[in-house]
Amino acid sequence: MPNSQANRSVKIARFGLFELSLDASELRKNGAKVRLQEQPFQVLALLLERAGDVVTREDLRQKLWPSDTFVDFDHSLNTAVNKLRETLGDSASSPRYIETVARRGYRFIAPVQTSEQTSAGPGSETPGSGTSKASSKALHPELAVPIPRRGLTRGLFALIQVMYLIFYLAALFHLHPVLAIADSFWPGWQATALVVAVTVTAACGIPLRFYLLSAVGFDYQRLGEKFQQIFPVLLALDELWAIAPFLLLHKIGLGAALAASAALLYVPFSERTLVRMAYMRAFPQID
Repeated sequence: MPNSQANRSVKIARFGLFELSLDASELRKNGAKVRLQEQPFQVLALLLERAGDVVTREDLRQKLWPSDTFVDFDHSLNTAVNKLRETLGDSASSPRYIETVARRGYRFIAPVQTSEQTSAGPGSETPGSGTSKASSKALHPELAVPIPRRGLTRGLFALIQVMYLIFYLAALFHLHPVLAIADSFWPGWQATALVVAVTVTAACGIPLRFYLLSAVGFDYQRLGEKFQQIFPVLLALDELWAIAPFLLLHKIGLGAALAASAALLYVPFSERTLVRMAYMRAFPQID
């Protein structure tokens, strides 16, 4: 007797942290189902279907509101788009997903990955089904790696900021020992210059780290953009502090100081990667 639930193809669209299933009429964020009303869902589905192209308001009217339906079309469409943007955490003034094209319509500007998964009925097996879940995981559009949980990336980024805060505070509370260590390497004005550099960079670094901590703590959606702007300053600051382990050369030895410095040299690039994972930005659209 043939199986009553035959294999069927399920179309999936992935963008950013989201995954839309046309078959199940579901939108998920990091695997968790997101509540979205029917009209905003249909708007999103049409925009994803024609990602990168302008979807006119007339196209949306014909798709969502047939000619025999009497509604205030402009108000209904604006409401649907606003609810959709609210769900996606998007904004009209600084869009990451949905761009408003003045007097024409809307355009989906983020990278979209589409795929089809085979859904089988009970008792049937699909070849390679054991790996289908892993292979269907969404990839980061810029880094080409599976998108991790945002809580993990934001937590690691916050821990790095706490680490540097500890460095700064420890140095400021122990300026005299720092001067003594520096004087053993470079007696005279050079040791004093090093202590001044430690003091100034630590004083500048403390508010910077608190800003980054508060931004990631409150999940500031423009952190990716802001971090990109301050990265040159942050890179110079972090590379300078990467030589800090050599101040402990007498206690930890040359090998450990070199290893610690090498690790600290890479940290600012790790920060940038973590921010790019947690706060993906849309590629600029070229007409």
